Amino acid sequence: MKFTKQQWQWIFYDWANSGYGILVVTAVLPVYFKAVADHAGVSAANSTALWGYANSFGTLIISLLAPLLGALADYPHAKKRWLNLFTWLGIIMTMGLALVPTKYWQLLLIVYIGSIIGYSGGNLFYDSFLTDVAANEQMDRVSSTGYGMGYLGGVVAFIIFLAAELSKGFGGLLSSYGVARFSFILAAVWWIVFAWPLLKNGHQRYSVNSAANPFIDSLRRLRRTMHHINQYKQITWFLVAYFFYIDGVDTIFTMATVIGKDLGIQTTMLMVVLLVVQLIAVPFSILYGWLANKFSTRRIIMLGIIIYFFICLYALRLETLTDFWILAILVGTSQGGLQALSRSYFGRLVPKNDSSEFFGFYNILGKFSAILGPFIVGIVTQWTSKSTVGAASLSVLFALGLIVFIFASTIKDK
Repeated sequence: MKFTKQQWQWIFYDWANSGYGILVVTAVLPVYFKAVADHAGVSAANSTALWGYANSFGTLIISLLAPLLGALADYPHAKKRWLNLFTWLGIIMTMGLALVPTKYWQLLLIVYIGSIIGYSGGNLFYDSFLTDVAANEQMDRVSSTGYGMGYLGGVVAFIIFLAAELSKGFGGLLSSYGVARFSFILAAVWWIVFAWPLLKNGHQRYSVNSAANPFIDSLRRLRRTMHHINQYKQITWFLVAYFFYIDGVDTIFTMATVIGKDLGIQTTMLMVVLLVVQLIAVPFSILYGWLANKFSTRRIIMLGIIIYFFICLYALRLETLTDFWILAILVGTSQGGLQALSRSYFGRLVPKNDSSEFFGFYNILGKFSAILGPFIVGIVTQWTSKSTVGAASLSVLFALGLIVFIFASTIKDK
């Protein structure tokens, strides 16, 4: 399949914001904030709690607003405007992270929350653009290639950061704080350069009729959708299944470092594992798209859920670095593919003219799913005193997700 120019522009948006995901959210800013807060006399426990609150608050805001924002974006030519608004908010706030003086750690958190809102909001409209850039039969390949390129873009951006870190700020040109600030600027510039084609040329093919007051009309449309939810049974049950299994996917990724630490694996090795998982995810995300075209999206989503179910069970035998590597590689083979096919499967289910509204619900379920999994792992780990058993307990989420998904795929909407 040969991608169109518009499809490549859409794919490269995933590459564009991947630098933010790995540099700001995952690798650098958490460590930088802890160091800045510690220097200001904030205890380690408090700084960790504040970091968690900031992440939760930023995610909560965009999650609660997602359905309304999506409905507002479904009017003619509105989707690109909203994508631009939130993307530029994310870029400006990310650049701002490098400009906040180290003594103002509170301001650093506020700016970070702004960047989360921009990043998450941008992803909402980016996801919903899938229905505009790809026909139903193309969605799997386009979506999976987007995820694959996103992982690759994150790896390349992270390697540039590592070059600065390992060369001690390019031979002393940058201090340790300077290297962190460099990574924030890198993430922002990376975002601007590779997102620009879609921000400038994104074309919205589907829309609802124009309204004199889009805000009031969007509220009415949302209320109508909720009131007639029985007309969208397949979509509703898919979202229930998605809630369960994507919770497991996200939790395994976020808890992997903690589990690795419990096994005595050094931080440097954990960073290497993270990079390798990202690299493995590139070809396997694309492979999932190819398999979906060959055997059906439904079957390959089921395959991905089953693989994750066995990943959870494999966690029970984690004892050595080799065991951890095997688990990480298995995660890399299915993480991006399962997420990509879920997006394209949902994109085919939703009414095209209301795609942003429905992707708003998809977004909120994906964000709220991050609550249940960590809670289950925490409870089971405390109960058994073994984090590997806690990880294995996530198999329940994948079992539920698989059962509900099979049920959802047998339903036909009215």
